[in-house]
Formats: sequence, C-alpha cells, structure tokens
Amino acid sequence: MSTENQAVPDAAEWERDLVTRSGYHFHVRPARGEDEEALDSFFTHVSPADLRFRFLTSVAHVPHDTITAMTHVDHRKTENFLAIDPDGTVVGSAMIAADDKLEVAEVAVSIHEEYKGRGVGWMLLDHAAAYAKARGVKKLQCIESRDNHAAIELEREMGFTARACPGEPGLVLVESVLNS
Repeated sequence: MSTENQAVPDAAEWERDLVTRSGYHFHVRPARGEDEEALDSFFTHVSPADLRFRFLTSVAHVPHDTITAMTHVDHRKTENFLAIDPDGTVVGSAMIAADDKLEVAEVAVSIHEEYKGRGVGWMLLDHAAAYAKARGVKKLQCIESRDNHAAIELEREMGFTARACPGEPGLVLVESVLNS
C-alpha cells in the first residue's frame, strides 16, 4: 500500500510523557531547530564507546553539521526523538531515517551516560518503532557493532532478529518487521 494515500501522523502528535519499567519519568518529543545547543551538550555526556557505536566511527566530538541534521529533519523520512529529563536535560536521542518509499527505516539510539540503566533506551526504541509503524514503515533496522552487546541484547528482547551485516564482518544487522 502506498504511503502517499494514507494519513501520515504528525510528528508533534508523538510528544508525550513516558515512564520506564524502573519508574523513571521523562518527556519525549521530536527535535527542533532550537535544540542544537542541548543536543550538542547531550553528546558530550555520551561515552566514547557509545559515540563509536552510535556513529560507527571514532569521534571525539559530534560535528556541528551532524547536530544540525539531527535538529532540522524533514519529518517525512526522518525524525529525531529526544528524551528530556524533568530538569530539561536531554538524556536520549532516537533518530529514524527511512528510505524514499517509507518501507525500511534505520534507527539509532544514544543515551546520556548518567541515565543508562533506567530503561530510557528501551522506551525510546519502543516509541520510535511505534512511530515508524504508524508511518507505514514495514521494517525497522539497527546497524550495530558486534561489540555493542547491550544494544543487540535489548533489541533481541524487543523482538528484533540479528544477522550478519552483508559485507561488514564487524557489524550486525538487527531488524524488526513492523507491517507486512
């Protein structure tokens, strides 16, 4: 079915308060242009290993053009959800990027190192998957480093399947069928 004829959910409709299984409360909403400084600050609190896992390369600091791309999205093929602590601190980011037909989307999640272990990653991935499904995306994928055992395990717990990433021995393709 073509997504051109279906009602497309407005990203703003996906702004809400969430509570993790551990009882941690946070707000989630799509990133906006004015979030550049907060997102830049957020990435200074993501561990070097997690930055490498997120961007699949070593980066000491996330470049400004990448931050800009994450806060100025098209809201059709791309969305970036921010998890925000009640004190206003960005504690997580879940970026979704779909192909032109909105059939396959990739998602990448990052969590502030001081907020890991509270269930933020689980809730953000669940929120992003629900959004992608509502958009009509058929398959949601994560490309993970083989060394990112925590992310791969979390995704498997959520029903994703993992397999070798074609042509990339150091990577794993983790995917979930959302709509068939």
